[in-house]
Amino acid sequence: MQLIESILADAAAVTAIRRDLHAHPELCFQEQRTADVVARALTDWGIPIHRGLATTGVIGIVKGTRGESPRAVGLRADIDALPITEQNTFAHASRHAGRMHACGHDGHTAMLLAAAKHFSKHRDFAGTVYLIFQPAEEGGGGAREMIKEGLFEQFPMEAIFGAHNWPGLKVGQVAVRHGPCFASSNEFRIVIRGKGSHAAMPHLGVDPVPAACQMVQAFQTIISRNRPPIDAGVISVTMIHTGEATNVVPDSCEIRGTVRTFTVELLDMIERRMREVAEHTCAAFEARCEFEFKRNYPPTINHPAETDFARQVMAQVVGPENVQEFEPTMGAEDFSFFLQHKPGCYFVIGNGEGEHRQGGHGLGPCMLHNPSYDFNDDLIPLGATLWVRMAEAWLAR
Repeated sequence: MQLIESILADAAAVTAIRRDLHAHPELCFQEQRTADVVARALTDWGIPIHRGLATTGVIGIVKGTRGESPRAVGLRADIDALPITEQNTFAHASRHAGRMHACGHDGHTAMLLAAAKHFSKHRDFAGTVYLIFQPAEEGGGGAREMIKEGLFEQFPMEAIFGAHNWPGLKVGQVAVRHGPCFASSNEFRIVIRGKGSHAAMPHLGVDPVPAACQMVQAFQTIISRNRPPIDAGVISVTMIHTGEATNVVPDSCEIRGTVRTFTVELLDMIERRMREVAEHTCAAFEARCEFEFKRNYPPTINHPAETDFARQVMAQVVGPENVQEFEPTMGAEDFSFFLQHKPGCYFVIGNGEGEHRQGGHGLGPCMLHNPSYDFNDDLIPLGATLWVRMAEAWLAR
């Protein structure tokens, strides 16, 4: 690997920042302390900042010293934690019950801070690098809110790049692909309204439970019998709530779950067919239907030219043999909102197999959102080097 020496020299100091952030996790739109840590570090390193986008967002503004240029590129790190109780017992474990950096956003923040520290002393380029520390990736849609509040108008960048650590991929390896790489994230809620009765006299009521059972079964045919098998999508019913007593037919039954797709076209079809199945099934059972479908994050779709560019830069840093083709995942990522408005690319950096984490051996990507997870600090110099080389190469084009 071709790592930058100054970043390696500062790795211990940035690792200390990462572990401090890990010990003090904050949930979406509440990342005030985290934002203070980021802002203080950037300011100490002489990098101008802007605060307040999406409540707790921080933007670092790095101007090159090789003359004026309108060229600009954005690098993004997410800063929020998850509502999970940590099971690790090391010194930097979360000090707040029910909150934890279980996805590595503390590490993403550290990698971009390490790049920022290098930029504070090495700006031999023309143009601007925007360091975007984004809140509320975990369900809050912080990227969407930053865009709504004028991110791209206030900081007019040509392209934007983001990265995520990836357990199961070896340290020193990266992975990327053209097109869809993360799925859309959506959720549904269906309430079947029947008429309660004594369980010994079900003919006097309208039982919502058989209607729910038939509905759930029918949902599983929507994708398999309406689209070609190569069109990937997932409908998962994850919650069914009904009844309070074994001898009472309930008045209602609530069904909840998620839908994941790589295209909006497939998502449109699934929502339409789910509504039709729900309403017509309820009608067949003489029940009433309440149908809600919420679209959270769109699919994350990499732009071809920017993906090719990122792949070339990564090959120069880690070697072509260590640049893997990313296998798309049905997980979701709100970097997708950025890619709807700007050209760019989202890629992953190998976090190792998990053997150095408590209880994490061999779990691979399942380590994410896991109470035994911890970010691999060995990634900080690599991630920071990738950010620096990517920004320099983009502005030199």
